[in-house]
Amino acid sequence: MTDVPAPDTLFNPLIEHAIELSAQWHDGTYRKSVWRDPAFERPEDDEIQTPVISHLAAVASIVRRAGWGEPVVAAAYLHDAIEDRNKHGQCLRRRQLRDAMGAEVTQLVAQVSEQKLDDEGEMRPWRERKEGYLDNIRTGSPEATAISLADKIHNLWSIVQSLEADEDIFAVLSGDAEAQHWFHRAVLEASRVHDDPRLAPMRER
Repeated sequence: MTDVPAPDTLFNPLIEHAIELSAQWHDGTYRKSVWRDPAFERPEDDEIQTPVISHLAAVASIVRRAGWGEPVVAAAYLHDAIEDRNKHGQCLRRRQLRDAMGAEVTQLVAQVSEQKLDDEGEMRPWRERKEGYLDNIRTGSPEATAISLADKIHNLWSIVQSLEADEDIFAVLSGDAEAQHWFHRAVLEASRVHDDPRLAPMRER
């Protein structure tokens, strides 16, 4: 893949289109995290809902700052689109994403997407899904690995902030603390098969 970022521009048409598609697809869906920085006012009913798009924007920002180009940034905005259902319970199919964003972005998104359902349409066990994800990272591209690391950086940041605020974040996650520690450590180790120098600072975070 050709991947030369243009540091003097913030957006290009591909990224702009990815933002639009991501915002539309994930509209009305929310993160499991319930933490909010104390500097910001909590809702009166104390129910915090963090739109999924905020996570996607954070992941894309991490990818961009690490020096990856437009297709990778665009895929970062869409990295959950195939894996997660929208508010109507619908799945975005690869063909739909390819028609909208092209083959390169779609391939990157596919490489960082879990296969959640088995051939019968039943949810696969958590550990089995994660093992498949790790295989994707090992055999995928450095670009996909960058998206994965950025995703895990922001997820871990959200977990730490929630714990420091005495929020029981693991009560709403599929894996407990031990499982989450195993998985994030395993992603870090799987990423080491790729030697692109832009990945090194991401691993250190």
